[in-house]
Order: sequence, then C-alpha cells, then structure tokens
Amino acid sequence: MALAYPPFKSCPCGSGRSYAHCCGPLHAGGRAATPEALMRSRYSAYALGNARYVLDTWHPDTRPATLDLRDGTRYLGLRVRRSAGNHVEFTAQLRLPGGERYALRENSEFVQLEGRWVYLDGVTADADPDAG
Repeated sequence: MALAYPPFKSCPCGSGRSYAHCCGPLHAGGRAATPEALMRSRYSAYALGNARYVLDTWHPDTRPATLDLRDGTRYLGLRVRRSAGNHVEFTAQLRLPGGERYALRENSEFVQLEGRWVYLDGVTADADPDAG
C-alpha cells in the first residue's frame, strides 16, 4: 500500500516542486510529458511504496509479475545526471534494510506505448555500497 504524502511537501523526486505540482498528478493517473518526468515519478512511487504505479508504468514485455516495496529500503535522494531522447541516466541514493547506504546508478530506456511513456529497461553501473 502506498504511503499518504502531503501535497504541499517537496516532491520525493527532488525537483524542488511540491508533490501536488510534480509527481502527485502522475500518480493520480496523469500522463508524463517526458521520459525524465516519468522516471522521476517512478522514483517517487518507489519512495512512497506505490508498487501499482511502478508496475503500471513498466513495459509489459519487461515488467515483473509482482513487486514488493515493503522490504524496508529508504529512498534518500535522486540525481538526474543526463536526460536525452528516450534515455535518462540517474543516481538514486538508498538506505538498505540493514542500514547500509547504496547508490544505484542506471541508464534507463523509455518508449511510447499507446501514447504514454513507459519504462522499458535499464543498464546499471557497478554496485556502489556505502555511497555517500
């Protein structure tokens, strides 16, 4: 179950805008205008435990059957490194259930499916445990 998130608070994606003016409308059914907007909204959905949104915005050919976001991972921050065309390269700072920090760096690919951007897949860089 997704966490309730106050609409006036800063969006978890780190855009600097309020949740109500950033990822909130996408989580409520709106369409992302760009791959970067979709990637940011997916990060926020992970942070808020909104597995349904993550799965709904994943291409059916690469989407897992289920997704459990209740493992205790905390999402600490997002940095978009590059966004061009249908690719977005980002680093997500996480605190894993055991307490260790981890930086996930990925170059994600997005495609249009029935007029909506969806996540297709991504290539991750080497694991970065204890990243700060």
